[in-house]
Amino acid sequence: MNGALFQWQLYNESENRIYNKMASSESVYWMDAGQTDDEVLEVKINKGVAEVLGYTCDELVLTCKSGLQKYYFNSQLALDPQLFARHKFGNWSAYVSLAKALPLKSIIENKQFVYESVAVDIKPMQLDKNIFVLEKGMKVEKSPF
Repeated sequence: MNGALFQWQLYNESENRIYNKMASSESVYWMDAGQTDDEVLEVKINKGVAEVLGYTCDELVLTCKSGLQKYYFNSQLALDPQLFARHKFGNWSAYVSLAKALPLKSIIENKQFVYESVAVDIKPMQLDKNIFVLEKGMKVEKSPF
């Protein structure tokens, strides 16, 4: 995202909440990551079907009640699925439990939109744990959506 509408998103595992910061509001809005009205109906994995940033990617296709979700990943970019086991929103726990890796590309298709996200760079680095903590004094509200 370029920050014009959506600035950042933070997932807090212990609270199982997703925090979203929009450019148009001073508030940070939270959603319950355990809530979903979607369902994965079928899973398919296709090996070595794409290349993103020099990584050969497998494709994980989730056919869902809401539409189609395609994720492209390489196991070298591993992710601990236990950290997201309760994150049901957007079928994220279903994806992570199967791929066990960060997606380098995703395509989400449903009745409302088609959303495509593609990694543009990978930089190995140590991250300060404080970037995963909400700043004190931020106005936090339950999301109206």
